[in-house]
Amino acid sequence: MKKVRIDPFIFWASIVVILAATILLVINRATAEPYLDGLMTAITYKMDWAFQFLTIGLFILLVWLAFSRYGKIKLGEGKPEFSTFSWGTMLFTAGMGTSIMYWSMIEPISYFTGPPFGIEPESNEAAEWALTYGLFHWGLSAWSLYAFPTVVIAYSYFIKKRPSLKMSVALSGALGKYADGWLGKLIDILVIWSLVGGLGTSLGLGVPMVSAVVGSIFGLEQTITLDTIIVICITIIYSASAYLGLHKGIRRLSDINVYLALAIAAFVFLAGPTLFILTYFTNSFGMMVQNFFMMSFYTDPINQSGFPQGWTVFYWAWFAATAPFMGLFVARISKGRTIRQLITHMLLWGSIGGWIFFMVFGGYTMNLQLQDILSVKDILTDSGGPAAIVAILKSLPWSSIVLPFFVLLAVIFLSTSLDSATYILSATATKELQDGQEPARWHRMVWGTILAALSISLLLVGGLRVIQTSAVVVSVPIYIFYLLLIVSLLRWLKEDFPKQ
Repeated sequence: MKKVRIDPFIFWASIVVILAATILLVINRATAEPYLDGLMTAITYKMDWAFQFLTIGLFILLVWLAFSRYGKIKLGEGKPEFSTFSWGTMLFTAGMGTSIMYWSMIEPISYFTGPPFGIEPESNEAAEWALTYGLFHWGLSAWSLYAFPTVVIAYSYFIKKRPSLKMSVALSGALGKYADGWLGKLIDILVIWSLVGGLGTSLGLGVPMVSAVVGSIFGLEQTITLDTIIVICITIIYSASAYLGLHKGIRRLSDINVYLALAIAAFVFLAGPTLFILTYFTNSFGMMVQNFFMMSFYTDPINQSGFPQGWTVFYWAWFAATAPFMGLFVARISKGRTIRQLITHMLLWGSIGGWIFFMVFGGYTMNLQLQDILSVKDILTDSGGPAAIVAILKSLPWSSIVLPFFVLLAVIFLSTSLDSATYILSATATKELQDGQEPARWHRMVWGTILAALSISLLLVGGLRVIQTSAVVVSVPIYIFYLLLIVSLLRWLKEDFPKQ
C-alpha cells in the first residue's frame, strides 16, 4: 500500500487562503460585516426559490435512488466497517454539533414571538407553529442536503475506485479532465474554506453557551479568558480523538456523545411535563407532515414578511455550505453499506435525532413560557440566547447536577464535530487515500492546531460572526456543486449500470 502523502498545493494554498481571508475580514470588520450581511440578505431573498427547489428536489431524488434498482448497489467490498449504531452516532454528531442543543430551546421561542404566515405573535396559533417549524428545519430537508453529496462521494470512492476524498473528484463525472486541473484544486480550497466557516458557526454558538453555563455554575463572569479556556479544553479532546483515528477515537467519542445526549433528553422528558411534551410533539409533528410541501416552497412574495428568507432559506444555505464536509466524512465511514442503507439511515436517523431534541427541549421550553413559569422570551430579548439557556436549565429539578452534565455534553458535541472536521481537512489535503488508509497523524494534528489557533484568535478579536457569514455566502458556489453532483452521479449510474 502506498505511503500517505499530502497534496502540497492544496495544503499550502488552503492555509494561505484561510489566514489571508481571516486577517483581511477581521482587520476590515467594520466594513466587511455590513457588506457580508448585505450579501447574505441578497442571497436569501434573491435565491429563495432556488434553494427551496434544490432542497425538495434532492429529497425526491434521494427517495427515488433509494428505492430504485440503484439502491442495491454496495459501496465497497466486505462487511460494513462500523456497527450500525456507531455509524449512526458518527454521522449524527458530525452533522449536528452543539447547534441542535442551542436551537432546540431557542428556536421555538423565536417562532412564538415572530411566527410565519402573518399569525399574531404570542397567540395560541403561534404556539402551535413554534415547534412545527423547528421539526421541519432540522428534519428530512436538512438531511437531504447532507445525504446527496455523501452518496456521490461514496460512489466515487468505492465504486469508481478514485482513491481520494475530495469534492473535485466527486465532480469529475460532470467536469471530466477539468476536475484534475486548476478548477478542481480551486473547488477543494473553497470546500476547505466553507468547512472552516461552518466550524466558526458551531463555535460561535457553542462556546458562548458553554461559557454562560460554566459562569453560572462557578459564579464567574463570561469573559474572553473563560471562552479561551473552553476552546483549549475542546481542542485537547478533539485533537486526541482525531489523533487516535476513526476506530479508536472518533467512533468512541461519538458513541459517548449519543449516550450522554439520550441520558439528558430522557431526564428532561421524565422530570418535565411529560404528557405536554408528548401531546405537543404529536400535534406539531402532524402539522409538519400535513404542511411539509407548503413549507418547502413558502417564499411569502405578497406579504414579504421575510420569515422564510430569514429562517428556512438561511438554514438551507447554511446546511449546503457545510454539506461537502458531511459528504466527505460520512462517505468515508460508509464502506459495506448499500446506497439504499446510506440514504435511509442518513434521512431517518439524522431527522429522528433532531426531532427528539426538539420534542424534549423545545416542548419543555414552550411549557415554561406558556404556563408563565419562566418568561423565556423576555430573557432572550434582554440578555440573549446563552442567558436564556442557563435560565431554562436552572428551572429543572437537580439543576446543580444538570448544569455540569450539560457542559460536558456540549463540550463533547463540539469535539465530535471538530474531530470529524480535522479528519476531513487532512483527507482533502492528502494526495491519495486507499481503502482503509487514514491521513497522516501529524497532518491531522496540524489542522487541529490551525483550527484551535484560528478559533482563539477570532474569539479575542470578536471576528467569529464575520467568518460565519462568509461561510453562508460560500453556499452560492456550493449550489452549483450540487447541480454538478447530480450530473456526475446520473452519468456514472448510466455508464456503470446500463439497463439490461
